[in-house]
Amino acid sequence: MLNFEYKGISQGKYVEGEIEALNNAEAAHKLKGQKVIITKLKEVKKKKAVVKKEKTSFSFGTGIKAQEILIFCKQFATMLRAGLPVLNTLEMLERQTTRPPMKKVIQTIKKDLESGNALSKCFSKHSKIFDTVVVNLIKAGEASGKLDTFLQKIVVSLEKREKIKSQIKSALFYPGVLFSVAILVTIFMLMNVVPTFVNMYEGMGMGDELPTPTAVIMAMSEFVRSIGGLILLIFIILFVVGFKYLISKNYNVKKAWHKIMLKLPVFGNLINKSILAKVSLVLGNLNQAGVDLIESIDIAKSVTDNVIVIEALENIKKGIFSGESLTNLFNKEKTFPPTFTQLISVGEQTGSLDEMFGSVAIYYEEEFDVAVANLASLIEPIMIVFMGITIGGLMLAMYAPIFNVGAIIG
Repeated sequence: MLNFEYKGISQGKYVEGEIEALNNAEAAHKLKGQKVIITKLKEVKKKKAVVKKEKTSFSFGTGIKAQEILIFCKQFATMLRAGLPVLNTLEMLERQTTRPPMKKVIQTIKKDLESGNALSKCFSKHSKIFDTVVVNLIKAGEASGKLDTFLQKIVVSLEKREKIKSQIKSALFYPGVLFSVAILVTIFMLMNVVPTFVNMYEGMGMGDELPTPTAVIMAMSEFVRSIGGLILLIFIILFVVGFKYLISKNYNVKKAWHKIMLKLPVFGNLINKSILAKVSLVLGNLNQAGVDLIESIDIAKSVTDNVIVIEALENIKKGIFSGESLTNLFNKEKTFPPTFTQLISVGEQTGSLDEMFGSVAIYYEEEFDVAVANLASLIEPIMIVFMGITIGGLMLAMYAPIFNVGAIIG
């Protein structure tokens, strides 16, 4: 038996001590049975040897789609559940995979496994493909002897993340297309249609007696067709490129931009709910796998690039060290709404934090689905009205002098 030192939260109070177990997984299981939410768990005896680091001769950063990773994990979990050994499963998956990048990844994992490395270590060498969440769940599966179960958790986690991504893309695709069409049609009319009206009105001797809207549209057309239009286009491109560069290099600008994104009238709510759903799902899976709370929160930061959320999770992680209750820490961070905090409070009090994180994830997934549906029903009429006002207003402004001439003749 080994001795493990632990720190954690039990019934809202900070606790620490030692526990005997065969391995880390059994220690985590015992503490979970005692309703302790683990914040730190380590073997008292120090490890002697330091394993020499192995370097891979190549890096996988591109060429593999998220859908390929999902299919690989799904097939891996299914074959293991059917009773196939891990090496045999990898050999079969290698033969079935047609795309070279993914095939090479499977080959490398198989070779590393044959060399005597743990499966989690084999996966961790491909960090650009398999993130820390996947690696930690595989590690938990190895420790508990339930690798197929934890691989299934990985599949569910990846499916939900892909679902959220695709829903966001589909929600933004339609308004994006309509907006682009409206802008392109407006530019086309300013460059090709309006000049025809300009020539017509000049030929009729009405150049100095045009209504204000018509004169404004003609001035815009002249500007777009002149060097000014080219300068404006270059300025817009430089502004977009410069802004992206500034966000990538300046932390304060990036933080301010991410804060604005979360406060946007319609889209902010959508972004916020998607982040909360992903964070909750990861925390629930890792907590259930026996990963200590501090490490779980650290890993959860990787599911989003939003600085506001990352800072909030970092503050919570620091607060756990001081022994403050998880409920109070989440309550301090305004990024997490009251509903989120209340559900976490229930989990903390009952010692079933992993289950409650799962419930929170389901709740915000449903909220996200509703938000996407509402956005779709709201954005369609808004964009149609926008197109109507933009293009219809432009045409009315150009035909206004003709209407005036008709009224005078009448």
